Amino acid sequence: MRRSVPVGQVRPFGDRAFLIGVEDAGAGRALAGALCAVLSAGGHGPQHVEVVCGQATVLVALADDEVEAEPVRQAAERVAGAAATAGPGPARAGAGRVVTIPCAFDGPDLTEVGRRARCAPADVVRLLTAQELTVGVVGFSPGFAYLEGLPEPLARVPRRAEPRPVVPAGSVAIANGHAAVYPTASPGGWHLVGRTGTALFSAAHPPYALLAPGDRVRFTPAGPGDPLEPGPGPPPSWSAPAGARPVLEVVSPGLRAVVQDAGRRGVAAVGVPGAGPADPVSFALANRLLNNAAPAGAVELTGGGARLRCLAACHVAVVGGGPEVRVDGTAVPAGRVLPLVEGQVLAVGPLRRGCRTYVAVAGGIEGPVLFGSRASDELTGLGAGPLGAGHRLAAGPWTAPLGDHVAPGAATEVDVRAEPVELRVVPGPHAEQFAPDALARLARTVFRVQRDSNRVGIRLRAVDGPGAGPPGAGTGAAGALDSHGVVTGAVQVPPGGEPVVLLPDHATLGGYPVVAVVVRSDHGRLGQCAPGTAVRLVPVDAEEAVAAARAGRRVLDAAVVGRYPLAAG
Repeated sequence: MRRSVPVGQVRPFGDRAFLIGVEDAGAGRALAGALCAVLSAGGHGPQHVEVVCGQATVLVALADDEVEAEPVRQAAERVAGAAATAGPGPARAGAGRVVTIPCAFDGPDLTEVGRRARCAPADVVRLLTAQELTVGVVGFSPGFAYLEGLPEPLARVPRRAEPRPVVPAGSVAIANGHAAVYPTASPGGWHLVGRTGTALFSAAHPPYALLAPGDRVRFTPAGPGDPLEPGPGPPPSWSAPAGARPVLEVVSPGLRAVVQDAGRRGVAAVGVPGAGPADPVSFALANRLLNNAAPAGAVELTGGGARLRCLAACHVAVVGGGPEVRVDGTAVPAGRVLPLVEGQVLAVGPLRRGCRTYVAVAGGIEGPVLFGSRASDELTGLGAGPLGAGHRLAAGPWTAPLGDHVAPGAATEVDVRAEPVELRVVPGPHAEQFAPDALARLARTVFRVQRDSNRVGIRLRAVDGPGAGPPGAGTGAAGALDSHGVVTGAVQVPPGGEPVVLLPDHATLGGYPVVAVVVRSDHGRLGQCAPGTAVRLVPVDAEEAVAAARAGRRVLDAAVVGRYPLAAG
């Protein structure tokens, strides 16, 4: 396993994050604690700046667009420099609990792991169960613990060349010197050797994760009474808080409908994805039209085809993706405040210039709150989940004045039938893992978004041009890096060479090299890229990224035009 960042270096990770190299997971935890103390003293708590420990890194990501990046970078460099000067701390003893996990060792990759470890499958099981492993770091997804201390033959096993789109919950896996259990169904690139029914994470009961750094784990062959399938999670809750008024009923959700708000902050360090809108620009405009607070909930529709019945008089706005909108069959404009009365049906038809649109209601969509957010997360299933026919949505109290309409060109729209959608990118933190001309090769390549894309990430395949090339081209080495914190917009390149661009439901840690990062101001366009869309990644420098962010904020601030002629009453 190669280092993602040399010890002591602070590297930009996109235009709103930094990645700091440390000796190991223990050193990362110490640095993260010191950095959180410094940032909190400066008024930047976990709701504003996320600090995420990896196996040999610490990620510092600005979660609040109002936070300036430069002071945070300077603080990170000061704290990292002080930690490097102080030298290594005392040896850490394994003082945590001992947790036994019974497993059935019948995974689909057991034979392949034996081949790579140069032993029989039965010897893989013997080696894995012979000694205790230690939890180094928790991340990637809620409750996912990286277990250190594999015997040498198993420690040689790398990640798979291509990640699986879905790894079943409870899968016992090995890769790059670590073992783990997947707490929930999620994408993953580790080799699967077994399965267990032991619950690793519960959102309902603190401390939520079964394993914590420093705990020791012993895998054992399952006995007759040991569970081997994860139990069902809690059923989705659609209860609204007291005082919320039912406003809309789902007649048909279309391809996919979920409630999103501004997302979860301050919890990435325990493996909980941020979620939130895939197109943050259109989401923000829909709420601004209705004078909702910035984090208010709205319905994110993918692909159109939804029908919502009004249960009580309300005002709604539909923004993003060029949707066809009708009320009781009559065409009405998108991007405008629409009054509805009881019994009327709002229909959102095909999206002509993108794949996602947002339906906001004056007062904001209310709903069950988990880790401080109403957002639904496709990676782990946190949140109330997809809407279905019959679900009723409630809104909170609203405040006048409402806006009137969105200025032309302000909402996010991409034309999937025209020239490739251009997404601006800055260099990633792993330049040495690629050929020197990797970014130039990206700029000459047109990619196509693949069908197995979702809110976790979009998968790209080159239509023409050379792409970035597989990682290892710059070093002569192959394989993945130590697992490190990642951000939305990161362009990961697995060994096969086909890029994956992360969206808001991405895992909190990843181990594939990142060649580039989509700038924050283009995340709206990124979220509108449906399967089949042609995409070009356009390199820009840090100054251009800052200028684009400022220009985007100016457009957003001036986007809501007029006042709807209505007062709260």
